[in-house]
Amino acid sequence: MKKADLGVALYILAAVIFFIVPIPSILLDIMLAFNIAVALVILMNALFVKEVLDMSFFPTLLLFTTIFRISLNVSSTRLILNTGNPGNVVRTFGEFVGGNDLIIGAIIFVILLIIQFVVINKGSERVAEVTARFTLDAMPGKQMAIDADLNTGIISEKQARERRDKIQQESSFFGAMDGATKYVKGDAMAGLIITFINLVGGTAMGIINQGLAFGDAISQFGILTIGDGLSSQIPSLLISLATGILVTKASKEADFSQILVKQLFGIPKVLYIVGGVLIFLGITTPLDWKLFIALGTAFIITGRSVENSIGIEAIEEEVDTAETQAEEIRKPENVVSLLQVDPIELEFGYGIIPLADVSQGGDLLDRVVMIRRQIALELGMVVPIIRLRDNIQLNPNQYIIKIKGIQVTEGEILFDHYMAMNPGFVEEEISGIPTFEPSFHLPALWITESQRERAESLGYTVVDPPSIIATHLTEVIRSHVDELLTKQDVQNLINNVKESNPVLVDELIPKLLGIGEIQKVLQNLLREGISIRDLLTILETLSDHAATTRDVDVLTEYVRQSLKRAISSKYFPANEVTSVVTLDPKVEQEIMASVKQTEQGAYLTLDPEKTKAIMASLETEIAKLENLGKNAIIITSPIVRMYFKKLTEDYFKDLIVVSYNEVESNIELQSVGMVSLS
Repeated sequence: MKKADLGVALYILAAVIFFIVPIPSILLDIMLAFNIAVALVILMNALFVKEVLDMSFFPTLLLFTTIFRISLNVSSTRLILNTGNPGNVVRTFGEFVGGNDLIIGAIIFVILLIIQFVVINKGSERVAEVTARFTLDAMPGKQMAIDADLNTGIISEKQARERRDKIQQESSFFGAMDGATKYVKGDAMAGLIITFINLVGGTAMGIINQGLAFGDAISQFGILTIGDGLSSQIPSLLISLATGILVTKASKEADFSQILVKQLFGIPKVLYIVGGVLIFLGITTPLDWKLFIALGTAFIITGRSVENSIGIEAIEEEVDTAETQAEEIRKPENVVSLLQVDPIELEFGYGIIPLADVSQGGDLLDRVVMIRRQIALELGMVVPIIRLRDNIQLNPNQYIIKIKGIQVTEGEILFDHYMAMNPGFVEEEISGIPTFEPSFHLPALWITESQRERAESLGYTVVDPPSIIATHLTEVIRSHVDELLTKQDVQNLINNVKESNPVLVDELIPKLLGIGEIQKVLQNLLREGISIRDLLTILETLSDHAATTRDVDVLTEYVRQSLKRAISSKYFPANEVTSVVTLDPKVEQEIMASVKQTEQGAYLTLDPEKTKAIMASLETEIAKLENLGKNAIIITSPIVRMYFKKLTEDYFKDLIVVSYNEVESNIELQSVGMVSLS
């Protein structure tokens, strides 16, 4: 057992023992002195602690000290009633602090009790209650602020986690303090009742057992009782004061005494006015002129000193700022920091700033949070932090999206306008500024707020500027999501699976495949829009086939076949016939005949003329599907699928290529054409 554990256990155990076992007066003196010392330590800690949460166990501490103090009250009561000798500490408090007079001691005791119970306890209890309520009410706002800072890149994931933990600790602390102040209030009440019992019981014992007269008995035992009350009430008052200080600290991180003095004596003209008023009172009234003039002069001198120090601080701060800036420029780390590249950046002109500024009602930050959540649910990948930055070099309403520091797309919006798009069936036209929707490059119109309701009633799709940017950003992330998946991301995903399936992960990694090979398989899936959320099935499939081949393209095909339920539900709606295009067996034979196997993997050596013919035929068949309003889906045999996809991805980026083994048996397909060489 650690020494600290042993000390706390003995402290609580001693309190329980003192309730039951009589203790000698010398031990009571030691315990009372120790109790006063503990109370002073608690008060000084509460006064000088910089952060409230540095005393997070204060509510528990209140309970411990309260029960210990009451146990000492019980022990001193037992000694007063049994022997009339409760020890030096109690007697000294009664005779010295109480003036060796029953009435004076009683008055001091009652005053202390009133100060503690009515002033400190009542105020502390109310402040603790209000603080707890406001802390709990402010939690959602603080959480949103942390998410906003995280998404703008102001803080890291680790810092965000620390801040969330701190918010939880603060709410728990102030909630506990709200209840713990009741201990202090109850302690004051218990002290008053115990004192009354001591006085009555001691007087009765003096008259009955010692044969003292009533006056002598009440005087002797009254002074001892007052001493007992004072010896316990003063530590109780100190801890009550510590409670009040802790719950009334406005700053969560502050040097309390320094800030207090600075706020009180930090404005020179206030000190000048106070000094002048004191000197005026000393001269014009019967008050002691020496005292008031001396005090007024001291305030004026202090004010002058503060004014000089403020000037010096301003100069020093200016010099420090200049030196700090120069030092930052000279630091080699600044060059190193420029080498870091953000995975995703959204830069915008100053006209778009209101959309990202929460204080101006902008919700772009919240939408960015939802984008990361949406991609995680849809594709099973945690998108890196999206950096939002304003760029004065851009046009006011322009924004650009960068992937790994390179611009991949841009867009422009009209602030206070809406984008209206014709879904294809609306015949009536509306007036507006012609434009193109940035995500899918569809024709659209910029319309005003007054036109919005009419456009929606006619059937136009109307979206606001934040939705346009968010949709564009989402589509860019979807199209580059495979580039954003790093080895560390893959390791994190595998660690999540390992918590529930350690045998599978240990069998696969690194015995059969490395992290890099698994990353390439996952990137292949993401590149074609296949979710990797069911990572358990993916890893099991890799474990089954990695022993026979380590070709990541072949392994990807095995994984796709094991995910055929997900692929079918994505591309082929249930209870509906899906129109597709097939491949001529001769084309498949040509493709397979041109596959060359090397140590680095397989590649196609298809004749350019044949490639051109296949692409021309494919374009014709895709046009048939588009005329029907259908997605461009090509069905191939399993062995040909990956090679045909590689052949066509440079010509038709959004073409969906699916093998027969990736289609559920209950799916109905209808071929509307066939890709051939002729």
